[in-house]
Amino acid sequence: MKCKIQRDGFLRTLQRVQGIVEKRSTMPVLSNILIETLRDRIKVTATDLEVFINESCSVSIEENGSATVNAKKLFEIIRELQSEYIDLSTTTTGSVRIRSGRSLFNILGLPAAEFPSFPELDACIEGTVGSGMFQEMIYKTCYAASTDETRYNINGVLLEMEGGGMRMVATDGHRLSLIERDVDGIPEIEKGVILPKKGVMEIKKLLEEREGSFDFALSKSYFAVKTGDTEIVIRLIDGEFPDYEQVVPKDNDKRVVAGRRELIGSLKRVSILSSERMKGVKFSLSDGKLDLSSSSPDLGEAREELDVDYSGGDMEIGYNAKYFIDALDVIETDDVVLEVKGELNPGIIRATVSDGYTYVIMPMRI
Repeated sequence: MKCKIQRDGFLRTLQRVQGIVEKRSTMPVLSNILIETLRDRIKVTATDLEVFINESCSVSIEENGSATVNAKKLFEIIRELQSEYIDLSTTTTGSVRIRSGRSLFNILGLPAAEFPSFPELDACIEGTVGSGMFQEMIYKTCYAASTDETRYNINGVLLEMEGGGMRMVATDGHRLSLIERDVDGIPEIEKGVILPKKGVMEIKKLLEEREGSFDFALSKSYFAVKTGDTEIVIRLIDGEFPDYEQVVPKDNDKRVVAGRRELIGSLKRVSILSSERMKGVKFSLSDGKLDLSSSSPDLGEAREELDVDYSGGDMEIGYNAKYFIDALDVIETDDVVLEVKGELNPGIIRATVSDGYTYVIMPMRI
């Protein structure tokens, strides 16, 4: 392989794949990226075996070839170079040579044949979706996905497509975030698929740079996104997502309307003196008032009162303040609605106008 490449474009490509490269793998080749040249393009591929990404850009090629090289070190080198163009080539020993101005680097590599093959999607369902809408759906659900690796079936986001709409759901067992959007021409799938959290966040980062729409493909084992010169393929989580419809309360008959920013501020202040592990805050409701309080034997106690729109009688409920704030952060209206039934029943948080977003939060004893 021998080619001349524009430094800034190559740097952007290398920066994009850094989040996918496996940092502590038992397979050394997963710390590398695969570089391939063909005709007037150079293609960079990275994977951790769960998420695959490749991106190509134009180059001036003298000799085609391929090589793998440590992703982090190559990125650090290219980032520090100052010349507009960089010469890349492979040596007879398999290393990658980088020449720029008076600088010369030789990075040891591994055989390209050892690099995992990029997945091929067979018998897939294809469609097109708006980038902005898909980003919003990820933003409003992914934070609620579980980080407990023993519960692999909720370590991601459920994606459903049916009846001209798309739905995403995430839960960690203590809370559940759900969003629905109408999508023209969306294909239907028989059952939902679970997308791993890491892959979903990489898709979100990619779409933040691209306006308009993107193409996707769904097979039995993979979900793929392609936009411009970049393609991301993520391996689906093989498991059964919980029956989330059973979790969403249908009969919460008490409604609290509060200012979103005021509620966030109060929760942040009151939770300072709550237990570090539980972050529990007590919600004491009375007509027109919400009293927030927390206490800890080691720290002390805090209390703050808010004016709210509520007329359902006195009630006390405990919630995890962080989980509550997470929901408020992704809602865009000035006011929010909390729908409750009793101190042992899940609460629902929504925007004051219907936007297809629902957040369920489990109560806690305080």
